Amino acid sequence: MGLEDLAGVAHEPEVRPKGVVLLTHGAGGNRDSPLLIRICDEWARRGFLAVRYNLPYRRRRPKGPPSGSAKADQDGIAEAIAWARSLGHGPVVAGGHSYGGRMTSMVTAAQAGTAAGPDVLTLFSYPLHPPGKPERARTEHLPQITVPTVFTHGTADPFGGIEEIRAAADLVTGPVTVVEITGARHDLGSKTLDVPALAVSAAVIVIP
Repeated sequence: MGLEDLAGVAHEPEVRPKGVVLLTHGAGGNRDSPLLIRICDEWARRGFLAVRYNLPYRRRRPKGPPSGSAKADQDGIAEAIAWARSLGHGPVVAGGHSYGGRMTSMVTAAQAGTAAGPDVLTLFSYPLHPPGKPERARTEHLPQITVPTVFTHGTADPFGGIEEIRAAADLVTGPVTVVEITGARHDLGSKTLDVPALAVSAAVIVIP
């Protein structure tokens, strides 16, 4: 397993890495999402090796949403975390945007209590439920997450309101931070707030 196998792009710091950050994309996107690029740039500025990578379904086809690929995508995330550990650069931070973050959170929950999971989980626009369907909350696994977790979420996100996200975050067993991006929708676009800086600052301080 290597960077090419992950279809990953590395953002390298100017100093010896303090740790490794792994970020993956939402259901309709890929590793070249502008949001992922900006966040990885920010992590590299803070001295971390940051890698944005494609999930297995995206490696198989360039467009379209995932379809029945959750197990394979989770296996791909677990392999990415194992690869990051093998580099020997210290703590591993893992997460992603929307679907990618959700899949990473499920891997983190499954690996709780082992050395295989990440040290910190960072979730951008966690898709708490399909738009307009709050009864279909995707929260079953959250109580199994024991590592520090950072939710970065827009107040106008149709996949979950900010109060809904705060309630979901309370289910996580480990320490939790919610970074609120006022006015932002699912893409976390903001003309007034530096979203990468806010998200990375919140994650850096909880790295063990």
